[in-house]
Amino acid sequence: MRKDPIVEEVRKIREKHAAKFKYDLDAIFRDLKEQERKGGRKLVSLLPRKPAPRAKTG
Repeated sequence: MRKDPIVEEVRKIREKHAAKFKYDLDAIFRDLKEQERKGGRKLVSLLPRKPAPRAKTG
């Protein structure tokens, strides 16, 4: 399987970030949420859509 350079780059960044927090998921999460807050972008949560009714067969 061929390696995708973009995927490899993202994995390196993710590994470096995780190592910075000694792989503590709570600390990683807090840092990501802080980055999100500082980013200044408007975040939205969309309501889940109801699935369309299935057509009866037969």
